[in-house]
Parts: sequence; structure tokens; C-alpha cells
Amino acid sequence: MAALALAGCANLNRHSVPVEATQNDDDAYCRQSGPQGSDAYVACRKDRDNQRSLAGDRMERQHRNMAERMLNGQ
Repeated sequence: MAALALAGCANLNRHSVPVEATQNDDDAYCRQSGPQGSDAYVACRKDRDNQRSLAGDRMERQHRNMAERMLNGQ
């Protein structure tokens, strides 16, 4: 079971997106709201960061729950 759990963690690293790519995507997306540094641009970047953080938290919780189920034999 431990091997399966470790394999799942290794699989996460393989599918993670480089930070530079997300920063460039966010920049391009938020420039549609206004020029870099404007209130609309800053609010857009904060919103994108918040959404990414929530998605990461949700994924961590799902993996933790899966590991617990595996350890409990469910």
C-alpha cells in the first residue's frame, strides 16, 4: 500500500505546471482587464492566485482522503 501512495505522489509532480507558465498565463489573461499595475489588473491577479490556491487545497484534501481510505482498507 505504501508503494501505491508514493506512486500517487510521484504522479502529482509529473502533472504540475511550471510556475513561469502560470505567471505568464495569468499576466496575459489579466492584461485584458487593464494595464499592468492598474486596480483591475491587480484585482484580477489576486483572484487568479486565490482560485489556484483553492484548487490546490481541494486536491490535497482529496489525496489525503484517498490515502486514509487506502490505509483503512476501503
